[in-house]
Amino acid sequence: MELVLSLGIGIMTGSGVWLILRPRTYQVIVGLSLLSYAVNLFIFGVGGLKVNAPAILADGSKTAALADPVPQALVLTAIVIGFATTALFLVVLLAARGLTGTDHVDGREQSQ
Repeated sequence: MELVLSLGIGIMTGSGVWLILRPRTYQVIVGLSLLSYAVNLFIFGVGGLKVNAPAILADGSKTAALADPVPQALVLTAIVIGFATTALFLVVLLAARGLTGTDHVDGREQSQ
């Protein structure tokens, strides 16, 4: 399971960095979102992967069998902040598109 998680994080990070380096603003926003999702998965994975572990502490159960709730709370907070920043980036994208007439990051079309 750790291999699948690490491969997923690596693929999302690579795709996010590749999209951030693209010339159009929408691709940059999607790349930032992918990169933030990869970081969220990394933080979530740091808490440890527990399979068939109860989510609620029962009487007499050991706390070592439970997943760490701190990374889960951090990821939940990061998801909310990520949605807010993505919405802000989209508004800035639309305003920049209206002012410049292009969606390129530097404001001008690239010559082919």
